[in-house]
Amino acid sequence: MRKKIIAANWKMNMTAAESVSFMEDLELELKNFDGVEIVIIPPFTALPRVSELVSETPGVTLGAQNMWHEASGAFTGEVSAAMLREFFTRYVVLGHSERRTIFNETDELVNKKVKAAHAANLRPILCVGETLAERDAGTHHAVLSKQLKGSLAGLDKEQMLDTVIAYEPVWAIGTGRTATPAQAQEAHEFIRKTLAEIFDAGTAAKVRIQYGGSVKPDNAKELLHQKDIDGALVGGASLDPRSFAKIVKAGARG
Repeated sequence: MRKKIIAANWKMNMTAAESVSFMEDLELELKNFDGVEIVIIPPFTALPRVSELVSETPGVTLGAQNMWHEASGAFTGEVSAAMLREFFTRYVVLGHSERRTIFNETDELVNKKVKAAHAANLRPILCVGETLAERDAGTHHAVLSKQLKGSLAGLDKEQMLDTVIAYEPVWAIGTGRTATPAQAQEAHEFIRKTLAEIFDAGTAAKVRIQYGGSVKPDNAKELLHQKDIDGALVGGASLDPRSFAKIVKAGARG
């Protein structure tokens, strides 16, 4: 059985000081709750403080929003895997749609980052997803296939099992629009079939695939109980501990 993984991607929000109040409130909301794996993904400046707080919160792990694929060097503004590991970071989000669109990250670059993450014993949360124009044109399967095959090139089966895929339809991020449960399930099923083509059916069946696209407490349960949806990568709704806690609880298997 694939254990649900619910991740809070704070993006460029939340100071280190604000993160303290968040984690205190979240711990109260989820006291003694272990139904899903919870990942908190703060901005880099809050990583040290959140790392301390996560270590005191059972069932919660730490993630980072990005990393560079080189170990060190003249890469102003970037962070390396070793820098993330220093704070006991377990997951790192790679290939997020905002990185792909705003910062022009290609599948080739994302692939380098994925490989570097595995080399450093970090677990990638690899994001893939189509734009509204691509979905309306009926090319979303081709887009997803290209992103998966390019971003996962060269990985072995063991590395794939330590990788989480996050399906994030770009048209449903921060827009208030959400893919219907049927649309989300169909995309997740396609992703799993593509993973079976790249690796094998047994490996694909074990990989966790999150949904990320305007997940909120009122739609979380129906989305998270679809056959191939194994969690959520939560954006805006993760900035409020009570809202995020409701999504976490919605992911628990009944």
